[in-house]
Amino acid sequence: MGMRDKKRNQKRVLAQRTAAPRPGEGKDFLPLEGGPGKRLRKVQQPEEPENTATVVYIGHIPHGFYEDQMQGFFKQFGDIKRLRIARNRKTGKSKHYGFIEFESPLVAKVVADEMNNYLLFEHTLRVSLVPPEKVHPKLWRGVRRGFIPIDRVAIERKRHNKDKTTEEHKKMVEGIVKRDEKRRKRIKAAGIDYECPALLGSIQPSAKKIKFDEDQ
Repeated sequence: MGMRDKKRNQKRVLAQRTAAPRPGEGKDFLPLEGGPGKRLRKVQQPEEPENTATVVYIGHIPHGFYEDQMQGFFKQFGDIKRLRIARNRKTGKSKHYGFIEFESPLVAKVVADEMNNYLLFEHTLRVSLVPPEKVHPKLWRGVRRGFIPIDRVAIERKRHNKDKTTEEHKKMVEGIVKRDEKRRKRIKAAGIDYECPALLGSIQPSAKKIKFDEDQ
């Protein structure tokens, strides 16, 4: 191929590049090699589901930040319907997480967006929305009357002071005698010359059987 043919091919390529688009072609067409333009498909973005969640989960709650403090702190965002802090059933101490239900889903979303990773008394809060289908049906049970911890001391006192049967009293005395014998052996093994006083009431008299004369 000579120089004249090369120049002719270059002019032909430049003419094709600068040529006006054919009818039906525009910005929506993508030219392909060896074929007509192809219309680009517009990718439709999925619509975000409507927010209906009104319950907000709050984690990493610091010590001393309880129901009254949470009520006063989060009330600035909007009306609070109810709130609950998870507590230990035996001691009543906080488990450092809780839930707040707002009147409006918009307020709940604002709280979840703005208060997540908020630094409160050297604790970074973890705040997120709870979908309605994931809210436990027993979450708000008894929230109106507040948390009442179980009085374990009163239960144990009542159990200890209740009237014992003969078998229960006998079993209790046997346990006391066994512990006293172990204590005497430890004292003797330690080389201490000490005589422990005898336990009073360790020997229980057997119950007397009373016979009734049927003829009288």
